[in-house]
Amino acid sequence: MDYEISRNPLEMRKKAIIQFLENNMKAYVGVERDDIIAPMAEEIMKTGVKEKDAFHVASAIYAGCEYFISTDIRLLKYRSDRIKLVTPLEFISETEGEA
Repeated sequence: MDYEISRNPLEMRKKAIIQFLENNMKAYVGVERDDIIAPMAEEIMKTGVKEKDAFHVASAIYAGCEYFISTDIRLLKYRSDRIKLVTPLEFISETEGEA
């Protein structure tokens, strides 16, 4: 995430993303977890998922997330019994009313 944020050319967006992460992240999965995340990502990549996306999904699985929200149509084709990939609208629809 740090790398992707640093590549954003718009300073205001960088700050907004950092603020969002600080306010909303449950678990930070950094490079110190690479020995766990990398093998998971490699397995995910074998299904056709691109490297960066595979590491994001593997990190979410490691963090214990139930859902991975994306608008990337190709990534949304990935299926796993460890995490559910959904669009933002699917997430709202599935979780609406849950308390």
